[in-house]
Amino acid sequence: MVEKIANWLTRKPKLVAFIAVLLLIPSAIGYISTRINYDILSYLPEDLPSSQGEKLLEDPFKMAATSMLVVEDMPAGYTNSLINEIKEIPGVSNAIWISNLMGVQIPTDMIPANFRDMFFSGDATMMIIQYDHPGASDETMEAIEQVRKACNEKCFLAGFSVVIKDTRDLMDSELPMFVGLAVLMALCAMLLTLESTVLPFIFLASIGLAVIYNMGTNIFLGEISYITKAIAAVLQLGVTMDYSIFLYHRYEEERPNYEDERDAMAQAVVAAFRSLSSSCITTVAGFLALCVMRLTLGRDIGIVMAKGVVLGVATVILVLPSLVLIFDKQIAKHKHKSLMPSFDKVNSFILRHNKAMMVLFILLFIPSYYAQSHAGIYYKLDESLPRDLPSIVSNEKLKNDFDMATSHFIVLRDDLTPAEMSDIENRMEEVKGVTSVVSYHKMLGTGIPDFFIPDAVKDMLKQGGYQLMMVNSSYSPATDAVANQLDEMNAILHEYDENAMITGEGAMYRDLIDTTAVDFVVANYLSIACIFLIVAWTFKSIAIPAVLVATIELAIFLNQGLSYFTGASTAFIAPTIISCVQLGATVDYAILMTSRFQEELQSGKSRKEAIRIAADSADSSIVTSALVLFCATLGVSFVSSIDLIGDLCIMLARGALISAFVCLFIMPAVLYVCEPVFNKTTLHWRTPAPKKESRTAKALKSAAGKLPARKEQDTLPENGEAQPETVPEAEKDPERDTADV
Repeated sequence: MVEKIANWLTRKPKLVAFIAVLLLIPSAIGYISTRINYDILSYLPEDLPSSQGEKLLEDPFKMAATSMLVVEDMPAGYTNSLINEIKEIPGVSNAIWISNLMGVQIPTDMIPANFRDMFFSGDATMMIIQYDHPGASDETMEAIEQVRKACNEKCFLAGFSVVIKDTRDLMDSELPMFVGLAVLMALCAMLLTLESTVLPFIFLASIGLAVIYNMGTNIFLGEISYITKAIAAVLQLGVTMDYSIFLYHRYEEERPNYEDERDAMAQAVVAAFRSLSSSCITTVAGFLALCVMRLTLGRDIGIVMAKGVVLGVATVILVLPSLVLIFDKQIAKHKHKSLMPSFDKVNSFILRHNKAMMVLFILLFIPSYYAQSHAGIYYKLDESLPRDLPSIVSNEKLKNDFDMATSHFIVLRDDLTPAEMSDIENRMEEVKGVTSVVSYHKMLGTGIPDFFIPDAVKDMLKQGGYQLMMVNSSYSPATDAVANQLDEMNAILHEYDENAMITGEGAMYRDLIDTTAVDFVVANYLSIACIFLIVAWTFKSIAIPAVLVATIELAIFLNQGLSYFTGASTAFIAPTIISCVQLGATVDYAILMTSRFQEELQSGKSRKEAIRIAADSADSSIVTSALVLFCATLGVSFVSSIDLIGDLCIMLARGALISAFVCLFIMPAVLYVCEPVFNKTTLHWRTPAPKKESRTAKALKSAAGKLPARKEQDTLPENGEAQPETVPEAEKDPERDTADV
C-alpha cells in the first residue's frame, strides 16, 4: 500500500503541490474564525467550588466580570458624571460609587466609616464596574476599551478582566514578530547546516503548509488558549523539522541506486515510513497524555500539538517529496559547502569510551532528578507581564491606596438569620489580611433603612435564593498567605452554611495550584507509559523502550533542573509543556537512531560498525533539527515582553541543545553497551522478521509440490546456506571462490 502511494505521488508532483496550495484557503478561513481564550482560570474543572461560584456570579447575580476604577484628585462632580457615562456603555451592567451605594438622600457625614474607608483613600476614590458577559469575552474586552476612553489620565482601571484585555492586546501586537523572527532564525540555522541554499526554503514551505493546516483545523475545537496560539507554530516547526531532514537524507542515500530520481524518492518514502510513523505515534501519545489533565488547558495544548505532529508527518510523506522533485535541479544547482562538522572522531571517541559514557549517563540522573523536582514555579500570570502595562499599574495603585490586592466573592444562602450574618461578618473581619467586608446585611446593620438602598445594589447582593458577600484582602493571589486565609474563611463559612462557596481570583488561583500539582504527575507518568508501550510494540522489545525512555527523561531532568541551579522560577504550565516537547524531540532522535542501528545489524554489520553508521546518519539530522528549534524559540524569547512566553521559549531552546547533547554523546554509547541485552529481549532484533506469504503464494507453492521433482533444484534450505552438491560448477560465483581461497 505504501509503495503504491509513494509511486503515485512521485509521478504527479505538480498535481500534489497544487492540491496542497488549494487546501490553504479553507485553512486560512478556519484560522481567522477560531476564537482565542485569554483567561487561563476558565480552564479549571467545573466541579470545583470556585468554578461553581463563578457561574453563580454570572447567573443569577449578573456579575460575570468586575473591575475597580480608581479616580485620583478629581472633584466629585467629575466622578458623578463619569459613573453615569460608564453605565451607558454597552456591556456594562452596573457602576457603583459611594453616592449611589447609599442613596443620594444620605448626607456624606452620615455614611458609615467602614464604607467611607472602602471607597475613599486620601485624594483617591474608587468605583466598582460590573459587566454583562464573562471576563474574557469579546463583549467585555470592548466594554473595557470604551471605559478607558471615557476616563482621563488620572483614572486607573484595575481587575483581572483588565489584565486579560492588556494581555490580548500585547499578544496581538507581538505575534507577527514571533512567527517572523522564528522563521528567519530557523532559516539561518538551516542555511548553515544544510548543503543547499534552496533546500531550507523547501523545508519551510512544507512545514509552513502543515502549520497553517493545523491552525486552520482548530476551528473544529471552537477556541484555543493564547498560550497555545503563541507557541504552537514554533513548536510544530521545531518538532517536525527532523522528519523533513530525515526523509531528504534518505532520498540522497537512495538516489545513486536508481536512474530515475522519482524511483529513488519513492523508495526513500517507503524506507522512512516505518521510522517516521513510529516516531509520530510516540510524539502524539506524549501530547495526548495532556488530555487527562483536569485543567483543560492541557487538553487544549495536547490536541493542537498532537494534531500538528500528525499533519506535519502527513505533509512530509505526501507533499515534501513533490516539492523536492519539482525543485530538484535548483537544489542541486545551488549547493554549497555545509558548515556542519564531521562527527566521525566524536563517535569514535564515544565508542572507545562507551563504558565511561554509560557511567556518566547513570550518574547524571541523581542530581538532575532532585533539581527538577525542587525548581521554583509561579502561578500568578500577571507576574509575567511588563510592569508598565496600564492594568498592572492600576492593580498596584489599588493595592497601595486601598489595601486591596484580592477580592473574595462569597456566595451564601439568603435565609441565614441576622445574628448568623453578624457572626460571619465579624469573624471575617478578624481574619488576618482582611481589609473590609461588604454585604447586604452589613448595610442594614449601619442603620440605613432598607428603602434607602437602591434596587441596583439589592440586586447585586441578593438574587435567586443566594446572597453575596465581598471580602477584600491585602494578600496577593497565588501566595501561601492567601491560601491560609481561604482555609480560615472556609472553616468559618461552613459552620453556618456547608454549601457556601468562595470564588474570585484568589480562590481560583488556589484551585489552579492544587489541580496542576496532581495533573502534572498524572500526565507525565501517563505519557511515559504510553511511549513505553508504543516503543515496545514497534521494536517487539522490553529492554529498548526502557533504555530510550530513560534517555529521554535524563534530557528533561537536565533542562528543568537548570532552573533550580540558577534560582529561576518558571510558570506552572512550563514543566508540562517542556516535558512533552522534549519528549517528542528526543523520542524522534532515539527511534530514528535505534531503527537505523537495527537495520544495519540485520544487514550483517558488526555491532560497532552498525552503531557507527547509525550515529553518523542521524548526527546531521539531530544537529540541524536541534539548531532550528533552538534558534526559532530563542528568537521569540528576545521579542516577547510576556515573561511566560519568554521563559517557555528559553527553556525550549535550552532543551533542544540538551536533547541534542544527550543523543549525540550519550545515546550511541548506551545503545552499543545495551545491544546484547536488546538481542536477548527483542524479537527479530538481528534478523529480519519472516514475511507472511499471501494466499496466492501458498497456493502456488502447494501446486508446485504436487509436480514431479526437478533433477536439479536451486532452492536453499531453511538455514539459508547453499549446498555445494546442488550448485553446478559452471555457475559458481568467481568472487565467492576467490574469497573462499
